[in-house]
Amino acid sequence: MSRRAKVDRQTSETEVYLDLNIDGSGKAELKTGLPFLEHMLDLWCRHGFFDLTIKAQGDLEVDPHHLVEDIGICLGRAWREALGEKRGIRRYGFTITPMDEALVTAAADLSGRSWLHYGIKVAPGEVGAMDPELFTVFWQAFVSEGRFNLHLVLNHGQNKHHIIEAVFKAAARALSEAAALIKDYDEFLSTKGKLE
Repeated sequence: MSRRAKVDRQTSETEVYLDLNIDGSGKAELKTGLPFLEHMLDLWCRHGFFDLTIKAQGDLEVDPHHLVEDIGICLGRAWREALGEKRGIRRYGFTITPMDEALVTAAADLSGRSWLHYGIKVAPGEVGAMDPELFTVFWQAFVSEGRFNLHLVLNHGQNKHHIIEAVFKAAARALSEAAALIKDYDEFLSTKGKLE
């Protein structure tokens, strides 16, 4: 069973092509014009063992917001499609991940219901030439389109780069655990008989 999906989305503001393999080996091929986001997504792939290709461009001269949000939308769609009906998955994933002085908790539920708790506060100012609020936009778009539940909480930390990096690593680990297949189990981990 291949858990892979491709998304090709074009608007008047952005063009995004995305190919996601949930059961990958951690490889990323990313061309977005947003180096810091690429670095974070590379970490997400590496720590979640996801393979991801993104070729994206947009009106960065206006603001990175449109492209960041649309990448999140496309990643969410691909995630949802790649999971399919979610038969046999663990459904829940949890991790506490350190990055030097930063510590982030992530918990995921691939229930089919969208909910993001983004308890990540960083000091004002850019990180990697990006406004940190763009990461809230990214995660909200990803979760909404992916139709899953994700809680991200900063336990402590000061360095903005370390905090955002810990978020991506923690989310990757929680999502990888939630998407993992349970050996010899071919049902839905829900009393409803389905996950949607």
